[in-house]
Amino acid sequence: MYPTRRGWAVAALAVVLAVLAAVFARPLALVGAALVGAWLLAHQYRFTADLERTAASLAIEQAPARTGVRTGEDMPVTLVATRGADTALSLEIEAGLPVAAVAADRLAVTLEPDRDRADRTAAVEWPVTGRHRFAAPTVTATDGLFRETLTVGPRPAVTVEPPSPRSIHVGEGGDPAGASSGVHDSGRSGSGIAPTELREYVPGDTASEIDWKATARHDTPYVREYEAETDRQTLLVVDHRAALSTGRRGETKLETLRAVALAVAGGARRLGDPLGLVTVGDEGITDASMPGSSPADYGSVRRRLLDLEPTTAGDAPSPTAVSGRADPAGASGTDPTDAVPSGRGHTGVPRRTSPADVQRSLSDLEGDDDAFARTLRPFYADRQGYRQRVAEDPLYAGVQRGLTDVRGSVWAVVCTDDSRPAELRETVRLARRGGNEVLVLLAPSVLYEPGGLADIERAYDRYVAFEEFRRELARTDGVTALEVGPADRLATVLEAGRRGGPA
Repeated sequence: MYPTRRGWAVAALAVVLAVLAAVFARPLALVGAALVGAWLLAHQYRFTADLERTAASLAIEQAPARTGVRTGEDMPVTLVATRGADTALSLEIEAGLPVAAVAADRLAVTLEPDRDRADRTAAVEWPVTGRHRFAAPTVTATDGLFRETLTVGPRPAVTVEPPSPRSIHVGEGGDPAGASSGVHDSGRSGSGIAPTELREYVPGDTASEIDWKATARHDTPYVREYEAETDRQTLLVVDHRAALSTGRRGETKLETLRAVALAVAGGARRLGDPLGLVTVGDEGITDASMPGSSPADYGSVRRRLLDLEPTTAGDAPSPTAVSGRADPAGASGTDPTDAVPSGRGHTGVPRRTSPADVQRSLSDLEGDDDAFARTLRPFYADRQGYRQRVAEDPLYAGVQRGLTDVRGSVWAVVCTDDSRPAELRETVRLARRGGNEVLVLLAPSVLYEPGGLADIERAYDRYVAFEEFRRELARTDGVTALEVGPADRLATVLEAGRRGGPA
């Protein structure tokens, strides 16, 4: 509790009267100072009593029209305040809107002593994806001499979903993907719940497999086969480094990839597949969980996806673009030592080797001093440094961590952009080990950069370079690579190509 300007003026009057009484030896001035001070203390006591009674009878409601909204949409929020006790206090109540919410007008109501109810509705925009909880409403009470601020009331939450998938293109070379993310079948018949075919009984079938209704219809034993149940382990690896913050408001790389990742997670939940999540930032792995199939596991993955924000680059190296810049692995996607032959007793570095493999091969060469060894040694040394750098990259480390925690085969879904092609190549190779299936959801930088379409011909050239890189990944056995981007911007680039843009 603190005095208002008027309260300070009354207190100052009491002090002035006391000073005059002391200076001029006027007892009447001292009596006046005492009376003013007593009057001020009495008001303070009454204010405190009124405040306690008012706070106990005050009911405040912050009511968003819905608990879920899409990024960038407006949603009405209503603030209602009701006072049950008579009081001389004036109340100003302001809604505790989340920091990420943007209101067109200040959402606040005033209750004067002669009113017991007030309400106000304002349109609120929600530009940031995630789950946002309101703060408790702020109540400022005053009687003209004193003022106090307190927080009273409920704290509802609003979940802001990413942009609608209708505005997001997922596909290959401008063509939409042919199947929904996360849909799969076992590819074999057996016990399960989804019927596949009806066939005649053959010796060896058990009585429990006979379809008695079909048998009655056909007067001969028939067996109903079912799609065998399968629990495919799905591992989502989501990149939320600083480079993923590029894009228009509500349509950044991260927000678009997150929308597709949420669709994949939803598909895993519908099918009952175990679902795990690894997220990587500029400094490394930010979160990791093993695949699980309980409602808590699915809910946790969904919440963490919604809460993801781009990290800060810090001292991270500058990303290497797909088109027109140096790539440690070479423009063709071939690693520096992939073409190094074996010979003269030396073991060449095989494709898809690890840093440890390169170290062993380099050690084998150290003891030799012939011309062949001297020729190969610099290649292996460069290769060792390259492999070591890739192994330390966040995305590679994230996949490695996720696969380490999982037993059996995995469907690895990697969500990232095209700014680090060398790292992504190695990451996909790592994810494929053990026969795992890999889906790469790739955001083309040219479709997100604010000025990316200013020079439409150059934009088309960059998209063609991206498409070559995507196809390179997709040519790997067991790997599906899909582009993910704003449908309108992709259509603009493709139209430029159809009008005669350079290929």
